[in-house]
Amino acid sequence: MNAELEYVVMQNHAAELRRVAAEERRAREARQGQRSGRRSVFSRLLAS
Repeated sequence: MNAELEYVVMQNHAAELRRVAAEERRAREARQGQRSGRRSVFSRLLAS
């Protein structure tokens, strides 16, 4: 394969991996936020 073409394909693949990793990180942070939100509601119920 042409070296320049191989470089472009490698860059494209790296960009795709970064995009997927960012989506997974956002989803994981959203799940953690929901979990901590539920805990704080529960702790508020126990405190009242």
